[in-house]
Amino acid sequence: MRTVTLPRGRLRQTYSFALQADGGVLPLKWTLVSGDLPPGMQLFSDGVLRGAPTQAGEFSFVVSVRDNGKPPVERSQPLTLKVITPLLVEWSRPPKVIGQRVEGAIKVTNGTDEDFDLTAVIVAVNEIGRATALGYQHFKLKKNVSEYEIPFGENLPFGAYDLNVDVVGEVPEANEIYRARLAPTEKIQVTQGP
Repeated sequence: MRTVTLPRGRLRQTYSFALQADGGVLPLKWTLVSGDLPPGMQLFSDGVLRGAPTQAGEFSFVVSVRDNGKPPVERSQPLTLKVITPLLVEWSRPPKVIGQRVEGAIKVTNGTDEDFDLTAVIVAVNEIGRATALGYQHFKLKKNVSEYEIPFGENLPFGAYDLNVDVVGEVPEANEIYRARLAPTEKIQVTQGP
């Protein structure tokens, strides 16, 4: 079997890779012997691994290829497909209220092999729809950087706020855009006035 490693897949992005084998009487027939493909992926009998993975992680499985000889010759190969999240945003320090000030931090991860033009906007929106920027960053996030911290904070008037984090990673050369959102499950309550 010629294929012993697989290129990485990206979460919710179309993936297609043709497995290769040397020799044998054509046509070759491929099957999944054991293990699990990423959800959203399928191995076709012609050896094409295709789909859009819906879960990130490392998925190990064994494939078998059988030729059309009499008797048929069969070979098996263990493989691992790593599915990455191109742009991951998580809380580094969840938002909290200190007096009138709301502050916290997010961490961003570039799981690709390409540098991003990264834009992060953190906004608090009150009951009447007035938005206040708590943080804005625009910079080049290098490839394979994990958990880069972006702090935010601002004084807000008395009220209840929905907090929204929107992050966009652009790779202009490849015409690719990745987006990620983050929001706390509950409103932010500022109980002190100016």
